[in-house]
Amino acid sequence: MTDDEQGGATTVIDRIHVHCEVRGSGRPLLLILGLGADVSEHTALIDALATHSQVIAFDNRGSGRSDKPDAPYTIELMAADALGVLDLLGVGHADILGMSLGGRIALELALRHPDRVDKLILLSTSARTIPSWRRRHLYPLLAGLPLGRSKYPQPRYAFQRQMAASAGYDATGRLDELMVPTLILHGRRDRSAPLALAEEMRSRIPGARMTVFPGGHLFFMFRQRKRFEAAVAEYLAEDL
Repeated sequence: MTDDEQGGATTVIDRIHVHCEVRGSGRPLLLILGLGADVSEHTALIDALATHSQVIAFDNRGSGRSDKPDAPYTIELMAADALGVLDLLGVGHADILGMSLGGRIALELALRHPDRVDKLILLSTSARTIPSWRRRHLYPLLAGLPLGRSKYPQPRYAFQRQMAASAGYDATGRLDELMVPTLILHGRRDRSAPLALAEEMRSRIPGARMTVFPGGHLFFMFRQRKRFEAAVAEYLAEDL
């Protein structure tokens, strides 16, 4: 692992350079970001989580300061990247919070390596996607447009590689195998990951709990931010 010029560090996982940052102290919390997002866009969220956890945040392959190979991505491959971050930091197990695309990565990580996951939080995500006008026509127009104030615009091909990985994933038939304490946080009006798909996860993951918030896919970044942060802190503090 080597320091980079912009802060944080870069580590090599299976020949891919992955940018990661560690903030705060306490139990490790691995934050896995969504489609097209990078660490620089989520500093406020990371700082809030770092008040009660040691937050490990990284840029998925194809985003931010991580490498962006123009080759097929899969959720399984990206979950291996996430596990590699924990390995290279010497973290044996951690709480995992995955949002949107990152939720599918977190889900796959928990299914493959339940011994590495203490608690799982699935945010604005689903175990599968469904074809929609938004995915076919709107999402491609978003390629290269940052969610916040990213200094690292994502190339269109990398956005499409991430989107294809998300669209090709379906863990629905394996959800009953997930034996990790799981909390699902979802917006009632989410159009990217419809509430019905979140409810499907809740019904199939043993013991899963779910909290539904007003708002859409990014409810946790706007009016529901404080309530969302409180829900995460409360869940992570529970003695399950």
